[in-house]
Amino acid sequence: MAREIQTIANIGSGTMGHATALQFAVAGYPVHLVDCTRELLDAGMARIRADAESFEEAGLLAPGDTVDDVLARISTHTDYESGVKNADFIIESIVEKLEVKQQVWQEIERYAPADAIFATNTSGLSPTAIQSVLKHPERFVVAHFWNPAHLMPLVEVVPGESTAEETVGETFALMERIGKKPAKIRKESLGFVGNRLQLAVLREAFNIMNEGIADAETIDTVVKYSLGRRWNLVGPIASADLGGLDVFYNISTYLFNDMDNGTEPSPLLEAKVENGELGAKTGKGFYEWTGESGKAIIRDCDRHLLQALAEDNSAR
Repeated sequence: MAREIQTIANIGSGTMGHATALQFAVAGYPVHLVDCTRELLDAGMARIRADAESFEEAGLLAPGDTVDDVLARISTHTDYESGVKNADFIIESIVEKLEVKQQVWQEIERYAPADAIFATNTSGLSPTAIQSVLKHPERFVVAHFWNPAHLMPLVEVVPGESTAEETVGETFALMERIGKKPAKIRKESLGFVGNRLQLAVLREAFNIMNEGIADAETIDTVVKYSLGRRWNLVGPIASADLGGLDVFYNISTYLFNDMDNGTEPSPLLEAKVENGELGAKTGKGFYEWTGESGKAIIRDCDRHLLQALAEDNSAR
């Protein structure tokens, strides 16, 4: 199955899909961008141009490359046959519904080359369940880009039960070639690794709010200026080593019993969802996002992520 990966088919042009397409195109790969309608593709290409321009301003394009050069590597397709028939690596970033993904991958398999690698950019669905409908499940793997996909380095590479080790290795190597920091996960689990850790932290954060210990802004301040800075350098396990495992053991003997160990979503989170307060996408969550302060948070976050990418590139 292994061959040199030369052409990428990118299924989906939305929030994640446009960003993965950009990442491959910036790395020099021809990309076939596939979506249901010309309108969706046009919107996706507009987002790609805007993000490519931000890359150019940050010095993140290859020497001699322009935004137009990057966009010229991307062709758009409204049918799977033309979009995937010559692709070596096919990645999908569509709606997070198992049945839809299964249906799409069965359609892709009809037209894709026999040795193409199939990758889904799911954030938690089972690769084993998705690949179960394929004739060749051994070539299917998860490549979970973290959002925003063009700015966050991490890609979790997760096998299903039938995934060949060769598929995992080729996908891992490709992610390195496009400048990502892949993490090879040994076996699948709900939420993989990143989301399991993220939800564990959020469960206790919501509990702290619910108990009246601190508000959202205070919790975020604590994380940004302590755990966030330390973990960005060494990660939580190495941080525990540096702090002394005896210290963390002693704290755990009394603290775990006082922390939230519930198995249901936080009532605070449930109430926000029921009220349609979904965060930045609706303009309000635990914060207000429609005003200038909310927009400034997003701009500042993107600016720092771009700066971090530039520093990563200069260190290579």
